[in-house]
Amino acid sequence: MRVWLASQSTRRAEMLRQIFSNLDCRGINSIDETSSAKEVSGQVLEICQKKAAAIDTDNGYDLVIVSDTMLQDPDVDTLAMGKANDAIEAAAMLHRLSGRRHRVWTATGLLFEARWEFHLNQAIVEFDNLTDEVLVELVLNESWVGKAGSYDFAGDMGKFAKLVEGDEATVLGIAGDAMERLVELSDYET
Repeated sequence: MRVWLASQSTRRAEMLRQIFSNLDCRGINSIDETSSAKEVSGQVLEICQKKAAAIDTDNGYDLVIVSDTMLQDPDVDTLAMGKANDAIEAAAMLHRLSGRRHRVWTATGLLFEARWEFHLNQAIVEFDNLTDEVLVELVLNESWVGKAGSYDFAGDMGKFAKLVEGDEATVLGIAGDAMERLVELSDYET
């Protein structure tokens, strides 16, 4: 089975390479990642659907995967925390999340047999209180680059964060329900 992960996320690619031997991981052309939805869950789903709409259904792949992940601000339910643009924004995001719980939303679209199906899941992550030294280390090692909320749960942040509710796959960038479906679809490879 030829599989296209329409993303440049190395974390998503790592997860999917465990179940698909023929995985092509490359992003799609720039997509307008703004949303008119009020809730973060609606925002992440709308952006995922925009990514799906940019994919030609006659693309030569048996399966195409698009995904989007956002954090819900711990104080303002309608405010999303996306990717930091620089080290200062990354430090501010990590400081804001320090010692708190937050919700992570991931929407994943799967194009299989000429039909899109979408999955939307949430997870709750709790951070330890991060010392100034830890914050500086996490920012300087650039593990925040390209990551929603400025952290890599499966990387260095894993020492300071725990999953309280939901699937780890959701936090890492593929909706948990979609990951289950992808495991089912991987049976087509054998």
